Amino acid sequence: MGNCLGSSARVDASLSSLTTSASEASRIASKTSSSLPRSTLTIPSYKEKSSPRSLPTPRSESEILSSPNVKSFSFNELRNATRNFRPDSLLGEGGFGCVFKGWIDEHTLTAAKPGSGMVIAVKKLKPEGFQGHKEWLTEVNYLGQLHHPNLVKLIGYCSEGDNRLLVYEFMPKGSLENHLFRRGPQPLSWATRIKVAIGAARGLSFLHDAEEPVIYRDFKAANILLDAPRMQEFNAKLSDFGLAKAGPTGDRTHVSTQVMGTHGYAAPEYVATGRLTAKSDVYSFGVVLLELLSGRRAIDKSKVGIEQNLVDWANPYLGSKRKVFRIMDTKLEGQYPQKGAHMAATLALHCLSTEPKVRPRMAQVLTILEQLQAPNPAKDSQPAHQTVYSPACKSPLGQHRSPLNLTPSVSPLPSHRQCPRVR
Repeated sequence: MGNCLGSSARVDASLSSLTTSASEASRIASKTSSSLPRSTLTIPSYKEKSSPRSLPTPRSESEILSSPNVKSFSFNELRNATRNFRPDSLLGEGGFGCVFKGWIDEHTLTAAKPGSGMVIAVKKLKPEGFQGHKEWLTEVNYLGQLHHPNLVKLIGYCSEGDNRLLVYEFMPKGSLENHLFRRGPQPLSWATRIKVAIGAARGLSFLHDAEEPVIYRDFKAANILLDAPRMQEFNAKLSDFGLAKAGPTGDRTHVSTQVMGTHGYAAPEYVATGRLTAKSDVYSFGVVLLELLSGRRAIDKSKVGIEQNLVDWANPYLGSKRKVFRIMDTKLEGQYPQKGAHMAATLALHCLSTEPKVRPRMAQVLTILEQLQAPNPAKDSQPAHQTVYSPACKSPLGQHRSPLNLTPSVSPLPSHRQCPRVR
């Protein structure tokens, strides 16, 4: 595992370049678990210009649904593709509805026999009225325009009567949530965990740095899906854009909106004021990074006291090289680079600062994670065990593990049963 740790000099320089001081970053909100009122999602008004990273955004529902980038399926077509939504085609379900596995012809996009053609995931939304329709439309709007290797591909949709469905590429490895929190044959290695974190960071960075920025607003392990293309296992992609919102432009510093998101992941200032910025996503990324490091859920009611809230529990350990080992996932059995784990924990601490302005930008987060992944030429010749913590090692500096615990799952879309959206 020695080659999992990037050049310490480069990583140290990147961390020190962040504007957040250690003392400032350690002031993490302890009340992020407060209940959030159910509210109405507002489709943002758009004034976007065409650019390589920001396609023109339609202003009306008819323009959104007439996008040439997605196919309009009939309900009957998707019923045939999923074998009439049979129970044995069910991949997962949650508050949004159910996800079914289906097959379509790769060229004509018509229904194909099971086992032939292209595998798809069909999300069938529950008929919950206007709110559900608006989130469905928001997802078609954004994923119908934005294309990136770390965003899930939307193939098409169905809007027929009361039926609202979305058709995605199939993600064979399922969600990060499944791999982190459900029992599986083998935990993911440090290298794989960092790879997933990097993929998710690339997706967020792409959204934030678009000509007309997009705030994802619902970043969590359940919405990070894992692909398995040739030679690129565990390529992470962001899914579920129902709560995405256009970011502030011009002289505006934030977007004022009703609070919506997922319990345990929402930034404290957003919960308190409804003021949304890209730094709200950065906070959520910090929570997921903690989940990767610890193997614990953001909110876990099965635990006692402060341990129910991951951020509150981990906070005292993140800034200390001698204590950070206490948050690490035991499933890794100590197989992670010592300094790499400390750097990842420090990065999480910066992301979780209670002061949004001193949180790093996602581009900075991505740079640090990529440096952690890069080989360290000075240490390539050394045995891996010299840079990996062993339970028998007495030095507390060696006690650092990795963030991702992924166990194979066939679900292409996240389940929301464990972390319901709070509105």
